[in-house]
Amino acid sequence: AFTLVAVDIAGSGEVVAARRNSPLVVGVGEGENFVASDVLAFIEHTRDVVELGQDQIVRITADEIEVIGFDGQPAETTRYHVDWDTSAAEKSGFDWFMRKEIFEQPRAVADTLLGRFNTKGELVLDEMRGISPEDLRRINKIVIVACGTAYYAGMVAKYAIEHWTRVACEVEVASEFRYRDPIIDPQTLVVTISQSGETADTLMAIRHARVQGAKVIAICNTNGATIPRESDAVIYTHAGPEIGVASTKGFLTQLVACYLLGLYLAQVRGMKYADEIRIITDELERTPAMVQQMLDGAERIYALAHSLAEAGDFIFLGRHVGYPVALEGALKLKEIAYQHAEGFAAGELKHGAIAIIEPDMPVFVVVPPEGRDQLRDKVLSNIKEVKARGAYTIVLAEERDKQISEDADVIIRLPHLSTLLQPLVATVPLQLFACELATVLGHDVDQPRNLAKSVTVE
Repeated sequence: AFTLVAVDIAGSGEVVAARRNSPLVVGVGEGENFVASDVLAFIEHTRDVVELGQDQIVRITADEIEVIGFDGQPAETTRYHVDWDTSAAEKSGFDWFMRKEIFEQPRAVADTLLGRFNTKGELVLDEMRGISPEDLRRINKIVIVACGTAYYAGMVAKYAIEHWTRVACEVEVASEFRYRDPIIDPQTLVVTISQSGETADTLMAIRHARVQGAKVIAICNTNGATIPRESDAVIYTHAGPEIGVASTKGFLTQLVACYLLGLYLAQVRGMKYADEIRIITDELERTPAMVQQMLDGAERIYALAHSLAEAGDFIFLGRHVGYPVALEGALKLKEIAYQHAEGFAAGELKHGAIAIIEPDMPVFVVVPPEGRDQLRDKVLSNIKEVKARGAYTIVLAEERDKQISEDADVIIRLPHLSTLLQPLVATVPLQLFACELATVLGHDVDQPRNLAKSVTVE
């Protein structure tokens, strides 16, 4: 994989660039043109973009753009307009882009939902035209492939998709996918999740899946990126540009897109739980306001971060969809605060992890909503287990949940949502906590060490 750029600094200022398995886009301006690996690099100057295909070379001057293939023949290109607001490249009064992006999540979720339902409450996904309803009805296995935070979105999606469609769903780390000889065939639907649309491991997984005859759906935030172009269909998340390296609104909108995909598959294949799905659909429409409700309590989360600035070690626990939320909460602390943080399935505590619980160690626990009593009772038991060993318990639970008070040192209240949708609100305070803790510790929240926004190498 490579992207090469050569500049004639002595003469015309002409720029020549080439790509193979690495991102490269061209910005089209008036009396100026640009090459970059991401449209964010030139969004302040132009939102008109030419996408480059695999093994192509572009020559630009201030007034001309010429694209050829590696064989020297003229190449066809597609030009498109990016709808992102140029104000996204400004902090707008926030200290960090990441904090700004956390507070943009109500709008990002609303934008991702916009226009996806008709007046009858049915899903309308125009982006799915590349895969026919007949093909989707023939699917007997779904494989979700992603990396990092997107992988955790895929873990949540597995619970929802299997429940609503009764189709077996696997979640794979993209970097491992090709190397274990996965069983993929034309009746397999592969779903890839990538904020940038250029994640190298995920792109290679797509190519492997397509060789095996699988249909591929991409969930992506970047119009014209390589992964959507090489997929049969794409669901765009409409999060807008995300500049902070640690994903926030990208994650929440990926969750929304995963829910939309699961509901659409259920609709196409014949709904098994029609009444429940109608409730889910109604709740989804209300989630932007619920995310805003969580943001309105930010100052309390910031105070908690200040009080735990010297802790050093953190544990996050959850069951069911709370488990990937726990993993995401731990990842955020690792990424931007450089803290030792571990996320566990709460039921795994007794199988080893409980040995590291020490007095006053902060333990975050995601409690399922009422209505899943067996699941919820297990989590309440886990809280008692860590509390008995001296842990400092921070419990995320519904507003109406009255049973947790005796074992919780801190309670973060969540608005009521169905269990499968709870990650949309439970994740937000963990994002706020990580952002504030990293700030207190004096770290660069937007550009954490050793990390890149778009991972374009395997």
